[in-house]
Amino acid sequence: MNEVVGRDDLLFLTLDTLRHDVAVELAAAGRLPNLTARLPGGVWEKRHAPGNFTYASHQAMFAGFLPTPAAPGPHPRLFAARFAGSETTADGTFVFETPDLVSALAARGYRTVCIGGVGFFNKQGALGGVLPGYFQESHWEPEFSVASPTSFEAQVAHAERTVAELPAEQRLFLFLNASALHQPNWFHLPGATREAGDSRHTHAAALEYIDRHVGRLFDAMSSRRRCFAIVCSDHGTAYGDDGHTGHRLGHESVWTVPYGHFFLEPPA
Repeated sequence: MNEVVGRDDLLFLTLDTLRHDVAVELAAAGRLPNLTARLPGGVWEKRHAPGNFTYASHQAMFAGFLPTPAAPGPHPRLFAARFAGSETTADGTFVFETPDLVSALAARGYRTVCIGGVGFFNKQGALGGVLPGYFQESHWEPEFSVASPTSFEAQVAHAERTVAELPAEQRLFLFLNASALHQPNWFHLPGATREAGDSRHTHAAALEYIDRHVGRLFDAMSSRRRCFAIVCSDHGTAYGDDGHTGHRLGHESVWTVPYGHFFLEPPA
């Protein structure tokens, strides 16, 4: 990462609330063609989330604690704040002196941009301004929210404008929190109703919706130079698993998340 930072643009895409099992099932069934075309080997990596709801998980990830591989470690990290005794800081780790990765990248000359999705990014009240406040530039509109059936395509369109407006020489760190998978998501499945509510099936339909538009995001982020992309969930959610519903709880459906990182190459 010490070679990547300063050379490439960076994309961090969190698919908020995406379950690992649903992501794996859809990838194996060929229902995520745009995502699997980029994922190493066409598969998601199984990892453990650093938090069991959006705020906690993103605070950890912005500090360098991305989801941890779901196997015995220690596992070297891509990014880490400098502190004594770290067992996951390795030669390839980008070590920063600031308390968070976002400000560290800004100090290295990156334009840091947040395109928010769920309520913790809506800047409506003090709590909703904490996570966007890490960034030099942050954006949220009702069209990006969990209530919008077209949230992701609206977010991608905003990202495309952001990239187009930057000077060619300006490095970019773009963070996008996709809200489409978070409840309510019933409207992404044809024939589903508000009264019937959300389910693993509507959750899956929301992921397919994201896949239909994510290629535009990847194209925009690689339009100027090579881009290093991280795509993962911040936590999962339960749909009646062992009697549990939702997240902010300690269940396998919440702690286990899909993860992938890869390079997006610019046009030849």
